[in-house]
Amino acid sequence: MAHTAPQGRRVVVTGLGVVTPLGARVETFWRRLLAGESGVRPIDRFDVADAPVKIAALVDGFDPADFLDRKEIRRTDRFVQYALAASSMAYEDAGFPAAPDPERFGVSIGTGLGGLETMLENYDVLKERGYRRVSPFMVPMMIGNMAAGEVSIRFHAKGPSGSPVTACATGAHAIGDAFRLIRWGLADVMLAGGCEAVIHPLAIAGFASMRALSTRNDEPTRASRPFDRDRDGFVMGEGAGVLVLEELEHAKARGARIYAEVVGFGQSSDAYHSTAPDPAGEGARRAMAQALADAGLRPEEVDHINAHATGTDLGDVAETEAIKALFGEHAYRLTVTANKSMIGHLFGGAGAVEAIATVLTIVHGEVPPTVNLENPDPRCDLDYVAAAARPQEVSVALSNSFGFGGHNAVLAFRRLEE
Repeated sequence: MAHTAPQGRRVVVTGLGVVTPLGARVETFWRRLLAGESGVRPIDRFDVADAPVKIAALVDGFDPADFLDRKEIRRTDRFVQYALAASSMAYEDAGFPAAPDPERFGVSIGTGLGGLETMLENYDVLKERGYRRVSPFMVPMMIGNMAAGEVSIRFHAKGPSGSPVTACATGAHAIGDAFRLIRWGLADVMLAGGCEAVIHPLAIAGFASMRALSTRNDEPTRASRPFDRDRDGFVMGEGAGVLVLEELEHAKARGARIYAEVVGFGQSSDAYHSTAPDPAGEGARRAMAQALADAGLRPEEVDHINAHATGTDLGDVAETEAIKALFGEHAYRLTVTANKSMIGHLFGGAGAVEAIATVLTIVHGEVPPTVNLENPDPRCDLDYVAAAARPQEVSVALSNSFGFGGHNAVLAFRRLEE
């Protein structure tokens, strides 16, 4: 039976681009994700001798010179470089025979913290050398909307442009916004996703002081362990994910390859605590329920969930409770996976990269594993595809993203049905 969105036009995914700790190409990222490889390693970008946390999921296999000229590299923060690279790969992957109509082509790319590195480097300059030595490029390099701004400039995308900031829900939020803009007829094509680059001593100090980070410094690849009894916090990651979203008829008219259909988006707020989730997962449950209602789907039609699953004690339990509250007995028939067990937590980029993994799961019929799940927490009793990837035909999947401040964003994807 063909799926028809409850309102408006249908939206499909026609291009994918990533910059991740498992590689800066979709094919490399996906191969290593399925293989259960970890991108977590000792930090070598700066001195961590006195740091309480000495590990992170640093981007692997990325050279900004592959995507930007020397002047652009000097005048952009790392988070913007990642976004430009992921957008370039996604746009190329979409295979447009001619550039989309500029006024019907938009950008929705968010970040959680923006150019933290640039801001702190210039603060050091200010303290050491005075006001007049601060870079005139500091502000445009630092501000969080500049990933979306630079991408729109590069691709002459003159349609809707935005950059949501909802902490760790940002990437999914940006994709959801783009989905709605196309559905409502305000754009035909959108570059949508998220990015982050805040592996910096100050960020490590801040998250470590909250006791949010894993301190398994001697075992980097085993540090990120969602749903495991011995988890001790998340691992900081970095990178970007960008999808080309396109109105279905627009994509078909140009003969585009279609990965999957975006069929629903749900948003909610826990309205509970600035950093802790509602223990019952009520906000997460409502966001998943809204995504399904938006898609016109019943809970029992869902095959798979790409979980937010950071590896924190409270978060993993709350998400498990949310899934069980919404899906009932069907929760035990779902596969659930946690990409952060391998790529760490990409903050503003997490929801976008994980959405891409969700789309690839539908395309290839394989579910990436949740690695390091060696001693399951008895409170987390679902099928998390521990240890090794699993073949599974997936028609409908959700991708969950939850952020500090109680922000919840959930995307629903479906194999395209005519």
